[in-house]
This record gives sequence, C-alpha cells and structure tokens, in this order.
Amino acid sequence: MFPPADDSPSILVLLLPNATAFSFHLLLLFLAAAFLFFPGGIAWTHRSHIPGPSSLAAAVALSSTTAHRALAALSSSLAANRLMAFSLGFSRFIISSHPETAKEILNSSAFADRPVKESARELLFHRAMGFAPFGEYWRNLRRISSTHLFCPQRIEAFGDRRREIGEWMVEEVRVLMGKQGKVEMKEVLHFGALNNVMMSVFGKKIDFDKGEGIELEKMVREGYELLGILNWADHLPLFRWMDLQGVRRRSRILVGKVNVFVGKIIEEHKMRRRINGFGDFVDVLLDLGKEKISDSDMVAILWEMIFRGTDTVAILLEWILARMVLHPDIQANAQAEIDAYVGKSRVVSDADIPNLHYLQSIVKESLRMHPPGPLLSWARLAIHDVHVGNYFIPAGTTAMVNMWAITHDESIWSDPNEFKPERFLKNHVSIMGSDLRMAPFGSGRRVCPGKAMGLATVHLWLAQLLQSFKWFPSISGVDLSECLKMSLEMKNHLVCCAVHRDP
Repeated sequence: MFPPADDSPSILVLLLPNATAFSFHLLLLFLAAAFLFFPGGIAWTHRSHIPGPSSLAAAVALSSTTAHRALAALSSSLAANRLMAFSLGFSRFIISSHPETAKEILNSSAFADRPVKESARELLFHRAMGFAPFGEYWRNLRRISSTHLFCPQRIEAFGDRRREIGEWMVEEVRVLMGKQGKVEMKEVLHFGALNNVMMSVFGKKIDFDKGEGIELEKMVREGYELLGILNWADHLPLFRWMDLQGVRRRSRILVGKVNVFVGKIIEEHKMRRRINGFGDFVDVLLDLGKEKISDSDMVAILWEMIFRGTDTVAILLEWILARMVLHPDIQANAQAEIDAYVGKSRVVSDADIPNLHYLQSIVKESLRMHPPGPLLSWARLAIHDVHVGNYFIPAGTTAMVNMWAITHDESIWSDPNEFKPERFLKNHVSIMGSDLRMAPFGSGRRVCPGKAMGLATVHLWLAQLLQSFKWFPSISGVDLSECLKMSLEMKNHLVCCAVHRDP
C-alpha cells in the first residue's frame, strides 16, 4: 500500500539527500574513470580521435626509468607512431615517434616555447635560454651565446683548454689503474666535463677535492635530480599547493646556494675587470650592462650553462667507451685510424679530427643507439592552436619527440639494434638538426646552441683516450641497462680496465 499523501513530502525530503549523494558519488566515479582509463586521458576527452593511452598507462610509462622505451611501446601498440595523445592530470601531451611529425613540431613557430616545470622556474631557468619564452629577451640571449661562446672562433680558441683537460683525464685513468687495477669512468668524465664548462664560461678551474669543488658538485647533482623528477605538482593543482614531493622546497634551498656561488664568481670578475679588462663569457655578460642583463638574470644564464654543458658530454663518452670495451674490433679500427693519421709520437689535437672519419662515425652511432636526451630532454609548448598532420592541437599542449624510438625504428634504420659505425661511412646523415631521422640535439628554433662545441669536445677526448689506452672489461663486465633521469645514463656505471698503449 502507498503511504498517506501527507507523508509523501517528508519521505521525499529524506530521499533527496541520498539521491544527491549517490549522484555526486557517481559523478566522482565517472571522473575518476575518465581521469585514469579514458583513451588519451581526461584532457583529451573531447578530442579522442588522436590515438592514445589512458592517463594511468601514460603515468606508468613516464614514471619508468626507461620512459623512452615504454612510450615507444605504447605508440607502437596503438599504431600511433606519427602522433599519440595522452594526459598527465590536467596537462595535455602529444608525442611523435616519426621523423615527419617530429619535424612539424620542432620546426613550427607554433611550438616556439617550452613548458616551464616548477623545478625549472624555481631554479631560475625561466630567465635563461633553455626555458625563456620566445621573444626579444630569448633572441638576445641566443645571439649573445652564438656570438661569444659557441661560434667557430671561440670553439677553436678553447682547443688548448679542452686538450689539457683531456690530458688530465688520461693521467687520472693511469693513476686510478695503478691504485685500483680498474677505473669507474663516469666520475673521471664528469669532473672533466664540469671543469671544461667552468674554464670556458667562467675562466676558472675547480679542484673537486676541496671545499668549493665539492660544493659545486653537490649543487650540480641536486639540480639534475630536481629537473629530472616527474613532479605531479606540474599537472595537478592540489599537488602544486601541497608540494608533496618536496621539489619546491629543495629547489629554493638549492637556488640560495647557487646565488651565493655564482654571485661570488660575478663579483670576482667585476674586481678583475678593473685591472685586466674582460676575456671570458662572464665578462661578456658584464660588458652588456644591467640595462640588458640584470644580475639575477646573469646568475640564471650562467647556472644553466653548467647544466647544458656538463653531463651530456660525460654521459655520451661513457656510452661510447662501454661500446669500445664490448666491441674490441671497432676499438682497434679507431686506434688504427688514429695511428695512421696522427702517429704515436704526438698527442692528437682538434686539427686531426676532420681526418678521423671512423672515429666520427663511432660518435654518430653512439648518439643513435644511446641518445643522451632520448625524449629530446626538454619538450615544446604550443603557444597557439595548430595542426600537426591532420590532427588539431590546441594551445597549451606539451609536445614531445621520442628520438630514441625514431633511431630504433627498423623501417628507418637497418639492423637498428646493432652497433655498426660503418653505416655512417657509407651514408652521410647530418646530426645537426636538418635530418629528423637522427637529431640528438633537437631542431628548429630551440636546437641546442652548444652542439658544435659538445661534438668538438667528445671527438677530441675520445681520440685522446683511444690513443692512450686499450680498453678492456673489468671482472664485473659491461651492463648496458639504461636509466633515464634528466639524461639517458648507464644504470650501472662503466667500470673497466685501461692498458697503456705502447708508444
């Protein structure tokens, strides 16, 4: 039987909150499902024609220590090599694993900016060249660095310093072999690369066994870790407010130390200029005056130079030496080439490198197999609506290029998982950004400005190390397992044996 009519309103009042609560919970369940499981994620729910994984799958992939491989597998499984869409929280992403769409992204004026992560902003990099928004300030920084730091004349002028640091590394390897019978190369290469930057940019050599050097080393490592973290505060407003991962707190502590360290060097240069004039990159910035570059901007610019020029060189050389240990025939061919063009009576120099074609091919093949920035390190940001291929990409979308996936695509490269430097002797492939089959330094407006200097350094140091030693595996062997942080590192660093070659 139905209840009396006068009871109906009271029952409705009792039922209404429950119905509202049920609807609210249902809505939350739907949003959670869309957030985690909808193809492309919640940020792409209205543009689902672009193939893509769920937010959960994308988050798992990007959190992996081999994110480049995980994303490549997702793109392949979804037949989305040309373009794949996904979300992280409320952030919209696309990723290309194909040269054609990669070229569209990297060379498009629509993707002229970089997304500024919280760590990058807190570490001042939004005022440096890497993350500064496209515009007059960025163009001015690019012009200054191209003219005064990365131009051919400056690269050539730094040749003697590079050679001296290479000779220091050779001696360090000899000493460590004498003491331990083996050598962990990452530490030797890292300190060499860091001193190369300090000499080139600051005109100052650092002793890493003493206070200042130890402090700088700690700051660099902390900075790399902070920039490499997948920080959920960049994608979820609640996390941004709470700073659950502590990225903001750690970044602010680090930037205080950076201000003191770099500020001290700037003051030293100001004092020195009164006596000796100017000579290095710090002096160039000081010469521009505060109306063009403020002191705080100068700290950001100089601090970024340390990051952009240190670990990329060290990590690449470690991968190359690992390959030399694993492929003694290739190592022997490179040493025979050095002996033929340089001989054993003098130390190899920059002037010899153009004649060492096989050595250059080894570097290229290592960049193909083990690109230091497999996801091209720092992504791009769509500053307005744009089309990539047939797909509409709205403003605010973060675009990535999986260069590792491209350089390991068997439809582009024959035997992509085989280490074959000879492939570059037969076919010329530019690695400077014009050929997107292999662009380890990026392409377009945001191509790495120091690519020529980085290559000059790697070529020379590799030639010096191969001229001086024969490289053998240690008892632990060589493990090519990868670990993607800010750069693609060896998970277990190379420990090997170096035997001095007879003169």
